[in-house]
Amino acid sequence: MTEPIIRFDGVCKNFGSLEVLKDLSLTVQPQERIALIGPSGSGKTTILRILMTLENIQGGTVQVEGKQLWHEENNGSLQPASEAHLREMRRSIGMVFQQFNLFPHLTVMQNITLAQIWVRKKNRAEAEEKAMELLERVGIPEQAQKFPGQLSGGQQQRVAIARALAMEPKIMLFDEPTSALDPEMIKEVLDVMKELAKSGMTMIVVTHEMGFAKEVADRVMLFDEGMLVEENTPEEFFNNPKSDRTKLFLSQIL
Repeated sequence: MTEPIIRFDGVCKNFGSLEVLKDLSLTVQPQERIALIGPSGSGKTTILRILMTLENIQGGTVQVEGKQLWHEENNGSLQPASEAHLREMRRSIGMVFQQFNLFPHLTVMQNITLAQIWVRKKNRAEAEEKAMELLERVGIPEQAQKFPGQLSGGQQQRVAIARALAMEPKIMLFDEPTSALDPEMIKEVLDVMKELAKSGMTMIVVTHEMGFAKEVADRVMLFDEGMLVEENTPEEFFNNPKSDRTKLFLSQIL
């Protein structure tokens, strides 16, 4: 086994008096695809936000590529790693949100090149070449000069995926990327994600699409009330669940 690319050890996260994650420990191996499933409010999205350092933690440790995202002060409080370290770490991780979060006043091309130019320090020609390559990959090169408002929801989400990939991440996080889409647009986004999975990208996907979890994930993890209830290969998870909570959850959604 190689060293995990992501490691959570005893992670606790509270919002006021509400415990969102309770003593969570998990690992993700390089090139592994993980599907996080469970009812709303079970802590799935919080895991992604912690990895992006959009949320702090109250206990435990989080490592990405062997490096800590928080360190303990002498008084016992947890503080984020240095800003320089966090910036470097964020370059390793791309995230695609439910709502596409594209800049409405910028074209598709500008949306994809902006961070390449400002963060990766690429020149415009280089950034635009990369953007076109990625728009080809997600199947919408003809949309490069349009504005997000001129695109369908599925097309906007594919632009969001291209924008995240433009930063050349080692890990891709997806937070229910199809939940805001009309049913006929879901397949086009899932197809892009399946192609990405085949390319060997490390992926963590919060999803309600059980067919996608069965087909693409190496492991499926069920969360409920901030705890990891069960994890297994898709075949075992869906065909031979061990926990009563998993059996109940699957009976309600399948």
